[in-house]
Amino acid sequence: SHSYRYFYTGVSDPSPDVPTFTAVGYMDDQKILHYDSETRRQEPRGDWAQGAVGPDFCDIETTSLRGWQQGFGVNLGTLRQRYNQTDGECGQAESHTLQFMYGCELHEDGSTGGYRQFGSDGEDFISYDLGTHTWIAVPAQAQITQHRWNEDKILFQIARAYLEESCIEWLQKYLQHGKAALLSKPPKTQVRDRPSSQDGLTTLSCWVHCFYPKEVAVIWLKNGEVQPQEMSHSGVIPSGDGTYQTWATIKINPSSNHDYTCSMEHVSLGEDLQAARDKRMMRE
Repeated sequence: SHSYRYFYTGVSDPSPDVPTFTAVGYMDDQKILHYDSETRRQEPRGDWAQGAVGPDFCDIETTSLRGWQQGFGVNLGTLRQRYNQTDGECGQAESHTLQFMYGCELHEDGSTGGYRQFGSDGEDFISYDLGTHTWIAVPAQAQITQHRWNEDKILFQIARAYLEESCIEWLQKYLQHGKAALLSKPPKTQVRDRPSSQDGLTTLSCWVHCFYPKEVAVIWLKNGEVQPQEMSHSGVIPSGDGTYQTWATIKINPSSNHDYTCSMEHVSLGEDLQAARDKRMMRE
């Protein structure tokens, strides 16, 4: 499946590293659009994204996002009143945040999904239910907004049309222009055998790299059986070229004659990819 998402963030007390307002667009997990209150202009990220939006898109979106920036400032003041938020010690105002996330998904079977939700200080505030086409408040402070928005038929039409039509059209457009960057890439793997001077055991390391998208499962098998208690993982990190990498390690007795195999599951693979330990390999 593929997703097209936008994240808006506004803060009441900005700092040199945190602008008053930021808007970031993602196609899958790749950043393709950026706007902040310092530059006050939306810019595409990456050549293929720039080719997808056209010359006038950023001018139009810049005007829209400047309006959102102003609106976020007003809404942060409204939230402060609803939550009865006061200044901190010595009269210094505490910093609060308002978040807005919206986007859509296109699944392999052709079905679609969408979401549109707001958060305050990292907590859910109000969200749009695409199934019932209603706004749902989470805290009591959001009920005023819920009643107002649920009575606004024009707002409903705008939200529904965007999530079910416009957003999907943009997703497909970005997908078409960014095929090379967005389509799945199968992992490469390398198994290493390294002795430890501390405990006398040998560490088997399975390096899995050059894969996209990010989601991957890597496990060690001992004679075909999973060894979850003995494994450790590095976590999945970006490689810097649009792909990802990860490590899975396991410690074994250097004289062991058991068969150890690194097994990988990834969306780009028709079946699990396996790389076996070569018992004859030279220890590094």
